[in-house]
Parts: sequence; structure tokens; C-alpha cells
Amino acid sequence: MEDPLQGIEKILQDKPFGSIHRFVLHQAWLGKTYSEMAQASGYGNDYIKEVGSQLWQDLSATLGKRVTKKNLHIVLRKYLQKGIVKQERTLEQEFCKKSSLEKVFPDLLSVSNIDFPSGPLPLDSPLYIARPPLEELVCNEIFHPGCLIRIKAPGKMGKSSLLNRMIAHAKEQGYQIVYLDFREADEDVFASLDKFLRWFCAYVSKQLNLFPSLDDFWDMEMGSKVSCKIYFEAYLLQYIDSSPVVLALNELHRVFEHSNIAQDFLPMLRFWHEQAKQDQTWQKLRLVVVHTTEVYVPLKLNQSPFNVGITVTLPPFTLKQVQDLALCYGLDWADEEGEKRLAPLQVMVGGHPYLVNLALYYLFQGEMTLEVLLQTASTPGGIYSQHLRELLALLQEEPELISAMQQVIATNVTVELDAIAAYKLESMGLVQLNGNQACASCELYRLYFSQQMGL
Repeated sequence: MEDPLQGIEKILQDKPFGSIHRFVLHQAWLGKTYSEMAQASGYGNDYIKEVGSQLWQDLSATLGKRVTKKNLHIVLRKYLQKGIVKQERTLEQEFCKKSSLEKVFPDLLSVSNIDFPSGPLPLDSPLYIARPPLEELVCNEIFHPGCLIRIKAPGKMGKSSLLNRMIAHAKEQGYQIVYLDFREADEDVFASLDKFLRWFCAYVSKQLNLFPSLDDFWDMEMGSKVSCKIYFEAYLLQYIDSSPVVLALNELHRVFEHSNIAQDFLPMLRFWHEQAKQDQTWQKLRLVVVHTTEVYVPLKLNQSPFNVGITVTLPPFTLKQVQDLALCYGLDWADEEGEKRLAPLQVMVGGHPYLVNLALYYLFQGEMTLEVLLQTASTPGGIYSQHLRELLALLQEEPELISAMQQVIATNVTVELDAIAAYKLESMGLVQLNGNQACASCELYRLYFSQQMGL
């Protein structure tokens, strides 16, 4: 079975295609950024970009479709589906036959193979849209001994997709990974601080392939936090090899909901980070915390882990990024006048990555026009109906959130909300906050909840 890169090299046989071109193409196929390519190859970032730009121009000319680093996979899928055959050269004719393409690109399936938007994007997904400089920032910061990285954004904004790429980068450097999602914890785990920290230590031990020896290090007279610290310091960080350990704590906001846990656990994380400044053992630990809202548990300024380390807040997509994603979906019309045509979608969903992806998925499937999609967006027959019903059901579980959302959509200016209600609405992606001042995060939510609440 012929390698994909060999197949592309045949297409570009009359174009410059040396080892650096092969390297850039291979790395782009794997979803690497130009900065990562430059770091891995030793070449300058500008030179790598120049090589890549020329590659995409040559492929665009050969395939008859605009090819970019982001849409490489998608264009070839569409190319295979439609069987577009260019007649300039005999070799190209042979290569573009479906049977030949299947041999050269065994992983390329029909366009219907694009999955419905749901959950984190796979590492090799051509639909991942980078939001510079966030990716480079977190991938570089993880190399700092004892670092603490906080990734914050409302739900479905791409936190887990970014986290998974950072983890993959750390694995490539030989780092050990402990990934803990607090949604996995049973509710009774949060019954007491002691029970929570014992569960926490046991979970980390298992992921490091170490036997949980809690009773050998736990001393109730010293307290749970000190016992937990000693367990990490004298056991977990001692018995692993010298490679750093990335402790990635996803969905940390679930801990916020249990003030009896959060008031001790969060300051403990800060203390561990500060220990690394003078203790080499703790320098092995790299902390990454991911959550949807600001912590709404009262903490003293010098106890909060969120005013140390670095904070990465994921912004919504810009109009240009929405256009880039549309091109990744193979929507050719998004090329020349894309920003103008996509601007109403940007207004409707506020650049929210999940909502943008959902719209482009349906447009890619050819099930409706953009105009019809926008006209029906907030209605029961629209593409967002299930998503909107789920949000409404969550609001109805907590009457104070219904009241808070009513205040937000009743006016076109920002309103001050109770802190906890504001943070919960933000975690659902329904509002944008400036302190406790809130406004609807997009026109879609304003329209839908106005209709549901009779405003």
C-alpha cells in the first residue's frame, strides 16, 4: 500500500519537493502547527511557513481546489467523492481515479465520514481551529518546572480539545500523564475532605501504575491535606522515574459546587505550585486545571490557585476563524466572499465554536441554505432545537437561574446578577460576564429565551 506522502510527491513531480517539503507535508497531515514544525526541524518559523505556502499553492493548482494546511484532509475527501479528474498529465489522470486514490490515501473515506459535532475533536481532526497564541502558550508553559496552567471557558468552547493537544505534546516529550475528570467521581466522594483526598490520591496512583499505599502515609492527627502532601512527596513523586508528571484536572468546577472540599483543595493546589520554587521533588509536577467558571467559593487572595501561574481563557471564534472552518468543511463559497456571507452566522451564535460547527456541518451536508438555517435557528424546527431544549431544562431545575436569565434578556444593556447565578449561567455559555455584569452571549440565546419566557 503506497504511502500518502509518496502519492502527493508523484502529483508534484514537476514541482520542488525535497526533504523539507516532505517533512512539512507530513507534519501538516498530523495537524502540527508551523511553530511545532520549526521547533522539531531546527528551521526558522518563517521559512517553514514559506515552504508550506508553496506546497498548498502547488496542490491547489494540481487538484483544482483551494488547498490550505487546515483543509488538506477535507479537500482530498471531497476530491475523492466527486472523482474530479484533471486532464493535464497522464500520471495525474491515473492518480485521480477513485481506485488509485483509495490505494494512496487509504484513510480517506467519503464526505459523509465527517462526524456530527460532539465532544473533543480528535488529535488528527482537520476541523480543529487554532486560536493563537493559546496552543503555543500552553505547550511551552508545560516545560516549566512546577508550573500551574488554568484553562477557562464556558461549556463546549473547546477546552478539552486544547487540553488533549497539550497532553499529546507533553507525551511526545516523554512526560507522564495523569488525567482526572471530576465528572467521574461519585457524589459520595465529596462527603468529606478526607474521603475526597483519599479518592484523589488513589486515582492518581492507579494512573501512574503504582499501588495505592494510602494507609502507609495517612495520619489523621496531621490532617488530610498534610497526609495528601506527604503521599505525593514521599511516595508518588519519589517512585516514578525522573520524567515530569502532568496532572491534568478537568471539569474542576464540579469541586466548586462543594465548598467544604473546595475551600481546602484549591489552596492545597496553590501550595504545591509554590513548593516547586524551592523543592526539586515538586518541580516534577506540572498542574493543569480546566473549568467553566470562576470559582464562586470564597477564598482569601493568598489562597487562591487562580492568581498564580498562567490563565488561558478561550475566546469565541473570530469571523476569519469561522471562514477558515467553513473552508475546512469544504464549503467552496466561503473562499472569496466568505466573511460577508458568514457575518450573520457570527452574529447569531457569537462565534461559539460548537454552534458554529453545528451550522457548518448542516451546510456541508447540503440539507439547507445558510439563509434558511438562520431564519429557523431559534425555532423548534431549527438545527439548534435540541441544544436549546437541553439548556432550558437545566435552567428550569434552578428557579433562580430562570429569574437571572430573564433579567439578562429583558434589556439590551448589561445587568448585575448575583455572583453564583452569574457564574452558573456563564458556565452554560448563556452569558458573557464583566465582573457580575452580564449580557446574553449571542443572539440565538436572546431570541430563544425571549420566546420561551414570553418577553
